[in-house]
Amino acid sequence: MHWNFDEEVIREGTDCIKYDLREEIFGKKDVIPMWVADMDFRTPGFIVDKLRNRLSHEIFGYSFRPPEYFSSIISWLKARHDWQLEKEWICFCPGIVPALNLCTLAFTRPGESIIVQPPVYFPFFSAVESHGRNLVYNHLIEENGRWTMDFDSLAASVNENTKMIIISNPHNPVGRVWSPEELEKLADICLKNSILILSDEIHNDLVLPGFSHSTVAKISDRVAEITVTCIAPSKTFNLAGLGTSSVIISNPVLRKYFNKKVENLHIGNSNIFGTIASIAAYSEGYDWLDELMIYISQNADLVMEYCRELIPEIVPVRPEATYMIWLDCRKFEMPGKELQKFFIEKCGAGMNEGSTFGPGGEGFMRMNLGTTRQTITRALEQIEKAVAALR
Repeated sequence: MHWNFDEEVIREGTDCIKYDLREEIFGKKDVIPMWVADMDFRTPGFIVDKLRNRLSHEIFGYSFRPPEYFSSIISWLKARHDWQLEKEWICFCPGIVPALNLCTLAFTRPGESIIVQPPVYFPFFSAVESHGRNLVYNHLIEENGRWTMDFDSLAASVNENTKMIIISNPHNPVGRVWSPEELEKLADICLKNSILILSDEIHNDLVLPGFSHSTVAKISDRVAEITVTCIAPSKTFNLAGLGTSSVIISNPVLRKYFNKKVENLHIGNSNIFGTIASIAAYSEGYDWLDELMIYISQNADLVMEYCRELIPEIVPVRPEATYMIWLDCRKFEMPGKELQKFFIEKCGAGMNEGSTFGPGGEGFMRMNLGTTRQTITRALEQIEKAVAALR
């Protein structure tokens, strides 16, 4: 089956953050929204059909997660990532960001240190600092447009107060698919220092052709014992509004602490439609996802080639995963706020300004590729015209 990713879907008027809050966020309504990480493609029909079927019942009371919820996740991760799970390892959480905060509360104490690797998804910072933990930076290294982990700096930053590291795997926003060798080096440092690895793998299925995702917890049984993995169908299948994710913990002690936090906050009840959508996605989403990633890859190619030929001032970082692309705009020599203002007011494109992702993000912009090729082309043409006026 083939899906039409070129279809222009009207999203205005649906209480959509990406479109309906443009004026509030960017100060003007006529910007092309290419920031928040959801896609402009229709949620797959095989998911929508299951939701419609449940909607016809017309009673939406308390519900639980049926066996199919767990078996579909287990089958998906085995088929897509060769990762064999046990049902009891799968814990529910209404979102990955809540999971990051819950893990901070469950596994660390106020005053203890947690490491993050900027530039990185900005809720990592608040998940640490909002709860009185000490935020420690292990800066990524950028060389010739490729980003890598700084293992020497990581080892040097560890002390007896260091309890956890939060990693983005694959990485948002730089688009890296961490190799098994890189993850093994990180895991060795964590094992030697009894540091918990919190691996945000929400983008694990959004890997572009030619690359393969590596799951941290698969490295070894020893590594699995110190690893907590967060996954969700939300980014992959455009289900972010349904609040359903999974936290996978094989270590029974860590799992007990996490589940206790969920229970104490009374946030473990199922979202009826999130459960149904998750089951459908992980049961029937194989072919749709394969076609999606081909389309996203072609969108990335378009941006790379367009900038190389017509906007050489912008140097995109070729993504290995995610549907975001990291644009190196340092040739403009504009500070963050000025760069953001330029893209909004002169280019008519609403993106994420790089410094919001922490140190190392200055001079970059994050652009969402999860939209139609027509929209991307229109944005590039507007950017080209605005940049030409600067020359």
